[in-house]
Amino acid sequence: MEEKFTTVIKSKNGWFDINVRELFQYKDLIFLFVKRNYTTRYKQTILGPLWLILNPLLTVLLYTFVFGNIAGLSTDGSPQLAFYLASNALWSYFAACLSQTASTFTANSSIFGKVYFPRLTMPLSTVLTAGIDLIIQVVMLVIILVFYAIQGTPVEINASMLLIPVLMIQIALLGLGCGIIISSLTTKYRDLAVLVTFGVQLWMYASPVVYSVSQIPERFYSVYMLNPIAPIITIWRYAFLGRGMFPLFYWGISWIVTVLILLIGIILFSKVEKTFMDTV
Repeated sequence: MEEKFTTVIKSKNGWFDINVRELFQYKDLIFLFVKRNYTTRYKQTILGPLWLILNPLLTVLLYTFVFGNIAGLSTDGSPQLAFYLASNALWSYFAACLSQTASTFTANSSIFGKVYFPRLTMPLSTVLTAGIDLIIQVVMLVIILVFYAIQGTPVEINASMLLIPVLMIQIALLGLGCGIIISSLTTKYRDLAVLVTFGVQLWMYASPVVYSVSQIPERFYSVYMLNPIAPIITIWRYAFLGRGMFPLFYWGISWIVTVLILLIGIILFSKVEKTFMDTV
């Protein structure tokens, strides 16, 4: 009698060996990793998940004091608290996706060496975990905007708000792509892990997180907007605040860069996952 197998495990020899169907079959494992991430993050803490609110709020208050009041940087007429919370929410999401995904192989080598599962489930769970943080900050931003509206501060509702989910997906893909590229390289070059934190910090100041794109001199504008993060944050703030710019052309370039980085990341990840246990 011929046996029928429901699961077939075979070697991966191609450059793009990512089985999307298999990833979907392991969706329960992805959600378990998300649950684990939250459990370990707030284990033995006094305030627990309350840090999800306090951490961004304290950061935004610091930005408001330093960059808004002391440095006097323009917010294009938007309320300072809403201006900084909008950009910080999206940047924090990107930074978390990149930084935490960058340590996928080194931080989880003990698990990878014991049992088989699609390795990409780990960085995907990281992106989803950070996504919950982003949603909480977006809710905070909406509450603050409602408060400003009640106080009489003009809050402009525009059709660009429909692009918010698209921008969230793009920033997730960009962070995932950058993260898995670094994670693939750190299996051999551990120095990169040390440089990630410093590099992310520099990237933040090269992006319109604590200032507006209107502050950039016109002669540098075209070069500056080639930073794939810059158009995303600019349009993100425009969607919520209705002020600033909508650089559609540079957003298109940003999408091209995002897709290229993601494809390169998946190819490198697919290649390294076959032999990383020999080098980690």
